[in-house]
Amino acid sequence: MAVNRVPVLKRCRSLDLDPVHIGIDKKSKRAAKTRRKMSEYALQLREKQKAKFIYGVLEKPFRNYYNKARKMRGMVGENLMTLLELRLDNVLFRAGMARTRMEARQIVDHKHVLVNGKCVNIPSYELKAGDVVEIKEKAKDSQRYKDILEVTAGRLQPEWIQSDLDNLKVTVNEAPGRAAIDVPIDEMLIVELYSR
Repeated sequence: MAVNRVPVLKRCRSLDLDPVHIGIDKKSKRAAKTRRKMSEYALQLREKQKAKFIYGVLEKPFRNYYNKARKMRGMVGENLMTLLELRLDNVLFRAGMARTRMEARQIVDHKHVLVNGKCVNIPSYELKAGDVVEIKEKAKDSQRYKDILEVTAGRLQPEWIQSDLDNLKVTVNEAPGRAAIDVPIDEMLIVELYSR
């Protein structure tokens, strides 16, 4: 598996991104360097890199998400954001069962997650409306989840998911619209980049 070893805060600074969007409360002490004006292509590329970084997706899967979004009805950019939001690791992060999306990905990899009663260990598993995601019974009592719930207690949850954090269970009520996704990405720039 490919791993990006660039420090997270350094990457956030280069993408002009607040670390809160990836679940990290730290702030960088260094000021961002002032640059000359960016070209249109550079802006489009930065938006794509920002989306890939926030959701933890590599280039080829991201391209596949774009192609799938293009085949769906509606606006391509909104479809792309919806597909990224409905990933299993992202739903766990949004529900407050993981501090970051990377931690949610690790939880799924370690086979702690059941989707509709079946064990799923694929972080990119696409959820649908009505799916129920929960942590396995034997993992629920571990100290790890108590610590996670303590840290994520004040996190706002989107209205498209319903979570029962006492039982570590989440239900996806509906596919999120663009208005329900609070990620600072201009998806139209990504669409323009791929449609060159």
